[in-house]
Amino acid sequence: MEFVLLIFLPVIFAILIPFAYKQVKGIHTGWLVLLVPLALFSYYLSFIPLVMDGGHAISELKWIPSLGITFTSYIDGLSLLFTLLITGIGSLVVLYSVFYMDKKKEDLGSFYVYLLLFMTAMLGVVQSDNTITLYLFWELTSISSFLLIGFWYTRDKSRFGALKSMMITVFGGLMMLGGFALLSIMGNTFSIRELIAQAPELVNQPYFTLALVLILLGAFTKSAQFPFYIWLPDAMEAPTPVSAYLHSATMVKAGIYLVARFTPIFGTSSTWIWLVTGIGLLTLFWGSFFAVKQTDLKAILAFSTVSQLGLIMSLLGAGAISYHTTEAMFAFATYAAIFHLINHATFKGGLFMIAGIIDHETGTRDIRKLGGLMSVMPLSFTVALIGSLSMAGLPPFNGFLSKEMFLDSMVALQHFELFNFDTWGILFPIIAWVASVFTFTYSLYFVLNTFVGQKKFEQLPRQPHEAPIGMLIAPMILASLVLIIFFIPNLVGKWIIKPAVMAVQPTLYASPDAIDIHVQAWHGFGSTALWLTVGIVIVGSLFYVTIPKWQPLYKIQPAKLSLNEGYDALMRGSEKGMNRLSRFYMDGVIRSYLLYMFAFLSVTVIAVLFIKDAFVLDMTSFAALSLYGVLNAIILVLAVGFVVFANSRLAAIIALGGVGYSVALFFVIFKAPDLALTQLVIETVSVALFLLAFKHLPALSSHGETAKTKIVNFVVALSVGVMVTLVALSSHSQKLIPSISQYYKDTVATEAGGGNIVNVILVDYRGFDTFFEIGVLAIAGIAVLGMIRLRVSRKETTDENK
Repeated sequence: MEFVLLIFLPVIFAILIPFAYKQVKGIHTGWLVLLVPLALFSYYLSFIPLVMDGGHAISELKWIPSLGITFTSYIDGLSLLFTLLITGIGSLVVLYSVFYMDKKKEDLGSFYVYLLLFMTAMLGVVQSDNTITLYLFWELTSISSFLLIGFWYTRDKSRFGALKSMMITVFGGLMMLGGFALLSIMGNTFSIRELIAQAPELVNQPYFTLALVLILLGAFTKSAQFPFYIWLPDAMEAPTPVSAYLHSATMVKAGIYLVARFTPIFGTSSTWIWLVTGIGLLTLFWGSFFAVKQTDLKAILAFSTVSQLGLIMSLLGAGAISYHTTEAMFAFATYAAIFHLINHATFKGGLFMIAGIIDHETGTRDIRKLGGLMSVMPLSFTVALIGSLSMAGLPPFNGFLSKEMFLDSMVALQHFELFNFDTWGILFPIIAWVASVFTFTYSLYFVLNTFVGQKKFEQLPRQPHEAPIGMLIAPMILASLVLIIFFIPNLVGKWIIKPAVMAVQPTLYASPDAIDIHVQAWHGFGSTALWLTVGIVIVGSLFYVTIPKWQPLYKIQPAKLSLNEGYDALMRGSEKGMNRLSRFYMDGVIRSYLLYMFAFLSVTVIAVLFIKDAFVLDMTSFAALSLYGVLNAIILVLAVGFVVFANSRLAAIIALGGVGYSVALFFVIFKAPDLALTQLVIETVSVALFLLAFKHLPALSSHGETAKTKIVNFVVALSVGVMVTLVALSSHSQKLIPSISQYYKDTVATEAGGGNIVNVILVDYRGFDTFFEIGVLAIAGIAVLGMIRLRVSRKETTDENK
């Protein structure tokens, strides 16, 4: 079996969920759904030995091969890492949701359909080698996350957060598609692997920088980088299992994946290095600084996610410098980025689940009402403490190791001599250190203000108590991984991280074993990162204990100058502008709408014909004009004019019949008797029907048309006629492929066994076309019959009531 089909396993299973939800009432639907990510995670684990040796696997499913578009599943170190996160964390999230989502109160059928749809979308993003299919799955993540975030659609904030996330991420996706289009033009392929192979040549292409910026817009919007991060806090209105899944291991990591995957193509550009590193650090600082301002537990974690994503992004930017220097520290930065990506998934997934547990068991996420929960929720406190200290970067937790590597990488940037880093590079370790101080502060703020200190149980909506063990299993597994990874970082590095690093920097290493990086917790007292960490702990602790004194600083910024207000103003302005525009042309008259459409169509087609030199006139194959043809054409034109200018309905109907009979005469003149008979029958029936319904036809009306309006209508009608004429002449005058008519003539008797070529074409050669036309007529007839019967039944009911 082609393993590319496994990408679609979750969405195929999702089709069965509504039936299982209705039929299997005895068990929670989540137990059935859990089988999917568990099976996928177990299967993808088997690829670890392959990628450890530097290998990869490819599976392909043809989609539009004529355009080079295929579903290509490409498993290397990078895609396998993300695949394991998607399925592994996905399994824990589904397990957690079984105990979090009440099967009696929640629409579990819809919830798990959306979740499985999202899982397929993410697997498609990280495994696609084709840029077009990657974009398809990319936008599917936006759609499915929109459904998940807005799951509680009766809440205004849920609908608002869902719309906001989709608007921003879809905008970025469209920009990314533009970048993909430019890359495909420059490289003449949609394959990412082939584009990477052409990277040295692509750098010199004129659209290279534009493609780079467009693709980064896609990555930055999806991974909540500054200034696009504003959708992430509002997305916290989703159910907690969704938050834990989308915002710790999947959706927000899609942008990280995109940057990592395209680093081999754009990493040689100074624009890429500056944008990725600079925006990443700015996001790190911004998110960590504003996390302390929040009072909602999930909002604190949302801003912390923003900051952690910025940290990973900045490391990927610093790692791209390895394409310009042999200094090992910058290859070290890429390793640190991948390592922290794994660490962040473990501690942040657990923290989101704990936030959900607190909300579930106390009835609130407002940190101002919480405190002293450690005494009644000891297990939850333990998991929260482990996750928070890992996020703060303290030993013995995995976040400490990757945070130390991050600090070392930022310090090294100030010594890089290209692209003005030796001038401005000193800012990078300063910003990184300050942001890490706030990271330490909000980590303490989250765990201590919730679980330690004064008890405020009387302010809580419900009496707090420890969560059921089933709800704690998933966060406890993640907390265990936080500890385990700290003690076996190099084993994790050998199995997962080094193959991923090689995929990000394929030209620098012959195999994963060639990546000579050994992670350890202690580097001696001479380590710069050690003393930076000591400073972070001291200053961060001071910041924490003095939060009430400096927290008023957040009030200095006027609300009207915030990015959220800017987004709201943009949306309000767009809505007002579109309303004005729609009121301008939406006058309720159908002929006006037809006028706009015909005008646009005719102008566009005529312009393209001449701009692209597509109009060709070749009269050699034209039929000779006869006196009868000329006279009939004159009659046809006069009949049409009579229809347009008639003041009587009866005269207009008769003239319309004259138009049809004139066309039938053309068929006779050009020796097409079958078509002539068909046309005569249609016109006769049409005129008869018009006359039968004459009494019920509306009176002719000009709808208040002025002379100016009539002139505009005439010009548009004339342009449509010119367009049709030019297209007909041009299409007749040039043939890109031989006409099929000769094949019909040659085979009508021998192959189809018929003597009448028109009948044979309709019944045999175009049999399906005729069949579907009959089907459409049958459906229309059934609909008409249903409407008649409905009207009769209503009339009978009315008579009975009387």
